[in-house]
Amino acid sequence: MNPGYAGRSELPDNLKALFRPCAMMIPDYSLIATIELYSFGFSQASELAVKIVTMLRLSSEQLSSQGHYDFGMRALKAILTACGNLRRQLDYEEDMLALRALYDVNLPKFTSNDIPLFFGITSDLFPNIVLPKPDYGNFMTALNDQCEQHNLMPKAEFLEKCIQLYETT
Repeated sequence: MNPGYAGRSELPDNLKALFRPCAMMIPDYSLIATIELYSFGFSQASELAVKIVTMLRLSSEQLSSQGHYDFGMRALKAILTACGNLRRQLDYEEDMLALRALYDVNLPKFTSNDIPLFFGITSDLFPNIVLPKPDYGNFMTALNDQCEQHNLMPKAEFLEKCIQLYETT
């Protein structure tokens, strides 16, 4: 029961009478992101937090309205968790790690029309940063073998979605 939240129902009137209303406020996403990034060991946490929160805000304003898009606290937490995981796995600069986390978390859910807009937003926030292409040689070989075994066509779109799913786990 969370009134006003998508997919939730209102409380019946007889139950509403038993509860007092309370005021809620929107959390400071930037402060939450800064603290979590510092806890992962990022030295530029405050600058990255502002960029990540700005990306979420701009994406919610500029990208198309889809039912599966989420640019709230859940999305912020997913991006920050991806930043922490990438920090432990890769030896990249902090800006590159944040950009890679943004791509890994957001690109799989975007429609084909919104992907160029998203790239425009991230290129404005992270200018002159080019991510190195990951090597998926063994993974692609295994994917193609599995497609052949199951009589599937290894189309580029299918393989790309498989890579995106692989990157989010």
